[in-house]
Amino acid sequence: MGIQDLTASDWVIVSATLLGPILAVQAQKWLERFKEARSRKLQVFHTLMATRGARLSADHVRGLNMIDLSFYGYVGFGRKWTSGRDQNVLDAWKEYHDHLSDPANLNTMSTEALWVQRDELFVNLLFAMGRSLGYQFDRVQLKKSWYSPNAHVQYEARMENLVTAATGVLEGKSPIQVVPGNLERPAAGGENVTPL
Repeated sequence: MGIQDLTASDWVIVSATLLGPILAVQAQKWLERFKEARSRKLQVFHTLMATRGARLSADHVRGLNMIDLSFYGYVGFGRKWTSGRDQNVLDAWKEYHDHLSDPANLNTMSTEALWVQRDELFVNLLFAMGRSLGYQFDRVQLKKSWYSPNAHVQYEARMENLVTAATGVLEGKSPIQVVPGNLERPAAGGENVTPL
């Protein structure tokens, strides 16, 4: 029996025998790329959700800076392929980034209005990311369902005050205040000893 004697069904069987393993390997590679891309997106989303109450933290800023790369899409055949949901994330990030980066906002908006708009844009970003990844969070939940201990807020306020005061001293804008205190110290035996 020669090649010319093969029927169409024989050709299908030969083709499937030869192409089956190749297609299986390609399908496995595609699945691995998909899982890796989803894992990167989830990592960014989890980071931003975990730090939404601490937006000045290094992890939060790092998460924001990973959005462009993680939600970029797939590049193949000389073209970028981005799903509609991932494009919504990229669009929300562009709008939020533009707001964060525009110094004119500081001069033209009141502090309260600035923070209200900033919160709204950030919630829009989280909402788009959640939708892209299959989560069904509502906007109120994203905006208000986070926890930050009062001690953290107080610590951050103290650190900000400390840095501001130190900067003023180092720049020569503020003097160092010296306040005299009690010079008496208790001795090791518990007796008060007056220093010479």
